[in-house]
Amino acid sequence: MSGKLTLDPALVVRARELAARAAAPVVDLATAHTTVSVERAVLRLAGLTGTDPVTGGGTEQQDRVPWVNRVVDAVRDQVGLEHGVALPVWHALATGDGDLQALAEQVGAGTARFTVPEGAAAERAREAARAAVGAGIARIDANRARRDELVGTHGDPPRRPWIYLIVATGDIHEDIPQAQAAARAGADVIAVIRSTGQSLLDYVPEGATRTGYAGTYATQENFRLMRAALDDVSAELGRYVRLTNYASGLCMPEIAVLAGLERLDMMLNDAMYGILFRDINPRRTFVDQRFSRMVHARAGIVINTGEDNYLTTADAVDEAHTVTVSQLLNETLAKEAGLADWQLGLGHAFEIDPAVPESFRLELAHALLARELFPDAPLKWMPPTKHMTGDVFRGYLLDGFFNLAGALTGQGILLVGMMTEAVVTPWLSDRDLALRNVRYVLEAAGNLHEDFHPQPGGFIDRRAHTVLTEAVDLLERIADHPQGLIQAIADGTFGITRRSPDGGKGLDGVVVKAADHYDPATELLERVHA
Repeated sequence: MSGKLTLDPALVVRARELAARAAAPVVDLATAHTTVSVERAVLRLAGLTGTDPVTGGGTEQQDRVPWVNRVVDAVRDQVGLEHGVALPVWHALATGDGDLQALAEQVGAGTARFTVPEGAAAERAREAARAAVGAGIARIDANRARRDELVGTHGDPPRRPWIYLIVATGDIHEDIPQAQAAARAGADVIAVIRSTGQSLLDYVPEGATRTGYAGTYATQENFRLMRAALDDVSAELGRYVRLTNYASGLCMPEIAVLAGLERLDMMLNDAMYGILFRDINPRRTFVDQRFSRMVHARAGIVINTGEDNYLTTADAVDEAHTVTVSQLLNETLAKEAGLADWQLGLGHAFEIDPAVPESFRLELAHALLARELFPDAPLKWMPPTKHMTGDVFRGYLLDGFFNLAGALTGQGILLVGMMTEAVVTPWLSDRDLALRNVRYVLEAAGNLHEDFHPQPGGFIDRRAHTVLTEAVDLLERIADHPQGLIQAIADGTFGITRRSPDGGKGLDGVVVKAADHYDPATELLERVHA
C-alpha cells in the first residue's frame, strides 16, 4: 500500500522524532514507579491464583477479593511497596513453611509477617522469585509457540482485512456458542466485551462468570473456556480464529498476564484510553501500560489502540490530526516496550458526519494516511457509531461505505458495524446481516486497493498532507512543553477531555521505586527485549 500519497518523507521522519521526544518523559515516569497492579501481576506470573473465601464484596466468586490483592496489600501495609513485592514475599517463603498459596492463606488469617531482606538473604529471595516468575513466562512462551503451531496447521484467514466481531452476553456459557456461530459465519477475530465498569475494579474477578452487565467479566477461567471453544471451531473451519479481550483499566498488567497465560491473540491496550474515557490517573495508566505491553510483546499478542474513541467526543474532521498524533505516540511507547510493527493494531474510525460534503473522500484520506504512515501495522478500522441515528437502512448503507473504505485503503482488522447501533444490543440476526454486508464488500471489492491510486495533488492527497502537517505542529507543542504529554492530556488535547495529572482513579496505587526495588518479571522481559 505504500507510496499512494505524496507525503513529504522529511515530515514523516520529523513526526516520529517529535513523538519520541514527547513520549520520553512518560517512559521515564513508568520506569521510576511501580503500581499495585504491576506487583500483583508478578504474583500471578509466579502462579498465585484464587480468592479469599472468607472476606469479599459479595456471595459470588467474582465478588471475592483475589489472593494477589491480599498479599500485595499486606506487604504494603507492613513494609511498603517501594522495594517491590518479590523480595519480602520470597524472603518470607524462605524463612517459613509452605508455598505461595500457603503464604497467601496466612495473610488471610492475619499471621503472615513480611520484612525486606538484605545482603545474602536478599539475593536468595531474588533468585527464588526469578525462578518462580520465570516459570510463568515460560508458560507464556509455550502458548506463543502453540499459537504458531495452530496457525501453521489451520492457516490464517484467506484475506485481509480480518473480520472482527464482538460478542458478550454477560454469561460465558452463552458467549461460547455465539462466538462459534460468528466464526462459522465468517468472523476471524472474536472480541468479548467486558462487563460494564470492570475497568474501574482494582481486582480481577475469578472463575467462570454468568452475571455480567452489557458484557462478560474478563477472568482467567473465562479466557480459558473461550480459547478452548475457538480452538475447536478453528479445527472445524480450517482457519485459526483469534480471541480478543481488554487489557485496560486499573488491572491492565494483570489482565495482560492472564491473556498470555491463556493464549489470547489480541488485546485492547491503549496508552491513554483509561485516562481519557475512564478517568484513571495518568501516572497509574502510563506505568501499567508499559508493563502490560512488555507482556504482550513476549506473548506475541497484537494490541488494539483506542483512537477511534476520540472521534466519538471530538469532531472527526477538525480533530483528525489528534488521532494521528495518538497513533504515533502509541507506536513509540509500544516499540519502547518491545512490540513489533506486526503487533500494532493502531485504531482509527469512520466517524465523519455523513452530512459533511465529500465525507467519504475525507474518510479515505484519513484511512490512507494511517496506512501510509504505518505500512507494516495491522491497522484496526472501526465502524460508524456517533452518527448512527436508529434508521437501520441508513445505518446499513453507512456500514457498507465503511467496509468499502477498509477494502480500498488496505486496513488490517475490520470491526463489523451494526445497523442497530444506538438502538439495541445486537440480535444474532443483526450480526448475521452485518456479516453479510462485510462479506459482500470484501468478495466484490476486496482487492480494489490494487487499483485505487488517488491523484497526486488531488483532494485526498492534499487532505492527508494537511492532517499530517497539523499533527506535526501539535507534536512540536507537546514535545516542547516542560510537562509534555501529561500536560497535553490535562489541556484536553485528545478527545476534548481534560484529565489532571493528580486526579482520577488509582493514584493511590502508584509508588516510587526505591533503589533496591526488585521486579523479576520486568527484569526477565527487559532482558529479552534488550
